[in-house]
Amino acid sequence: MRKIIFSLILLGAITANAQEKNYNQWSVEAEAGVHKPANPLSTGYYTSTPSLWQGGLGVRYMINEKFGLKLDAGYNSIKNHDDSQDFESKYFRTSLQGVVNLGNILDFRSWTNTFNVLAHGGMGYSVNKPNSPVDFNKGDQMLNFIVGITPQIKLSDRVALTGDLSLINHVRQSTPWDGAQPINDTRGLNLNNMLVNASVGLTFYLGKKSVHADWYSEEDVIMSKLDSLNQRLTKVENDMNDTDNDGIANYLDEEPNTVANAAVDSKGRAVDVNNDGIPDTMLAPLDARYANKADIQGGNIIKELIDNGYVNVYFRFNSTTPEDYSLQSVNYLIIYMNENPDAKAELIGYADELGDVSYNQKLSEKRANKVQEILVAAGIDAARLTVRGGGEDTSVDKNSKGARQLVRRVTFKLK
Repeated sequence: MRKIIFSLILLGAITANAQEKNYNQWSVEAEAGVHKPANPLSTGYYTSTPSLWQGGLGVRYMINEKFGLKLDAGYNSIKNHDDSQDFESKYFRTSLQGVVNLGNILDFRSWTNTFNVLAHGGMGYSVNKPNSPVDFNKGDQMLNFIVGITPQIKLSDRVALTGDLSLINHVRQSTPWDGAQPINDTRGLNLNNMLVNASVGLTFYLGKKSVHADWYSEEDVIMSKLDSLNQRLTKVENDMNDTDNDGIANYLDEEPNTVANAAVDSKGRAVDVNNDGIPDTMLAPLDARYANKADIQGGNIIKELIDNGYVNVYFRFNSTTPEDYSLQSVNYLIIYMNENPDAKAELIGYADELGDVSYNQKLSEKRANKVQEILVAAGIDAARLTVRGGGEDTSVDKNSKGARQLVRRVTFKLK
């Protein structure tokens, strides 16, 4: 049994995702509480409901923000009720379990950042060792199957308060919990029965990241990056303001109050060759020689970039998650749609030529839908957006890795 457990742990470590994660993956769990041993119990032997005490320790590794593995060990002290004949048994268990983060699968992060639910289940090895009325040296060895549910309340980025309800079923249990019948009972009992544990405890998160996989939300990260990009773009727009309309942005302008229509140098100073204190020219329209403010700040330049195909959202191979650097393109469309409330946009997804044609058609549709989700989350009305999958883009050499990267994209058409 020990060899099987360690082999499964090694297999989990080998198959775990090796990519750098934005969240911590390891945690240590401690719990204690009450329990109820169900049948079998010998005639005249009973336990309290619930019974004291039981506890456990475990270590958990999350492969990603939805699935993980846990290795844990538990101990139960099983004693008689006041109305029962006296007995005492000690129960020991170790189990390897899979863990499912129900909170992330069911999108709890959309309404709470402090409550979560995990589900777990697996199998392992157990020993029940009665001490009285019969003392068994080796104990009753059996195989356990465990399932449970674990609500969590986040106390901090490093600690969570947990509750747990687990049901443990046993195969090859050959004596009752009380041990009144010997292990070598000639009747050959093979009892498949259950132990119920209810616990409270603490989970301690390990790692250098600011958040653990239990509480990580990819959508929140994307929206945070969009907000950051929007703030940066707003700063650039503010820096590009031109108070005196001389074509030189304020942050470069050494003469921010130039007379209207005066020609200026690269630092915003009026050109005065004869040094008479009067600008040499005040009539030539500056718009022909300098960037127009509306083109710099408004939606005109963004519309031109979109219409000419310069704005695209790119994806990794076989992925529906946009590349981080492509979020700037999404932000361009958000700005334009906000400045032009009557504008509508069509989102067209594409895939490269690797793989099955029908699969790539569906992949291109999923990419377009993913970008739509981001736009809607950023406040754009879904009624202003249409999506379609363009399938495979065959305009490039499919044997070129760089060229294939260029066609794994979502492009925009303004209406």
